[in-house]
Amino acid sequence: GSFAVWGGLFSTFDCILVGIRKKEDPWNSIAAGALTGGILAARRGPREVMVSGAFGGMILAMIEGLGILITRLSAPTPLTIGD
Repeated sequence: GSFAVWGGLFSTFDCILVGIRKKEDPWNSIAAGALTGGILAARRGPREVMVSGAFGGMILAMIEGLGILITRLSAPTPLTIGD
């Protein structure tokens, strides 16, 4: 259904952005979320494209930020030598 369409568009945009930018970082996912939200709202007009695109980007920014936070919190504390 619609989740499959969203997932397919998101993955497509994410891969395209990785190819263009030659980087694998959270910005690709955030931009892919914004593009996906915008494209899926295209039939409802330009205002909805902007609103849905912004919402998609914000949702992905929160997901990516939470992932970064969890990674940092679960990483072992580095040892200091000489203290």
